Amino acid sequence: MALNARLDHRNPLVFDTHELGRRPGALQRLNRTIDAPADLGIQGVIGVPEGAPVELDLRLESVMEGVLVTGTARASAEGECVRCLEPLEQALEADFQEMFSYPDADDRGRPKAEPADDAEDDEDTLFLEDGLFDLEPVLRDAVVLALPMQPVCQDDCPGLCSTCGARLADDPEHHHDAVDIRWAALQGLAGSLEDGEKDELSGAESGVDEKQEK
Repeated sequence: MALNARLDHRNPLVFDTHELGRRPGALQRLNRTIDAPADLGIQGVIGVPEGAPVELDLRLESVMEGVLVTGTARASAEGECVRCLEPLEQALEADFQEMFSYPDADDRGRPKAEPADDAEDDEDTLFLEDGLFDLEPVLRDAVVLALPMQPVCQDDCPGLCSTCGARLADDPEHHHDAVDIRWAALQGLAGSLEDGEKDELSGAESGVDEKQEK
């Protein structure tokens, strides 16, 4: 990622490293609970609801190139079971580690004599800006990797009945009698014949009654 636009220190996902300093080996631990930003997760599948609490445990380490950030995010994700379509809630724990580089240092931590000409390298690099870094893109990537692409309410969820759509977990004995379509056709034909015979018998009885009346 290219050099960040102006970062706002009031943003809960923006962190200040001035207290850490630039002496290699310096460490700082931070704990912060933030409100989840919008669309945190796998859109349309499962994610952390906007505004839900997200607990962040961070370890900041000063190195030659910049600040190495290692951390864990904990939250509660919500989604829909892909088998039975019921709402589900799942505990989320996402680990991450990312380097935020000093914009004025090369990969060995030495001051750059001239601005780098390789734009492709900058696209994959996260930079510190005035001692600040934005954790949001790192958090989003970590959450997506930690969440299941096909969430289920329970590992052995039986899903829905393919015939009527009933939730099978609510009725383990649920089933439908299998009918061979060939026999079903014969049964229909037999039913038609029986109806025809009844009509003939009814007509014959009607004729007999008329003769008796005469």
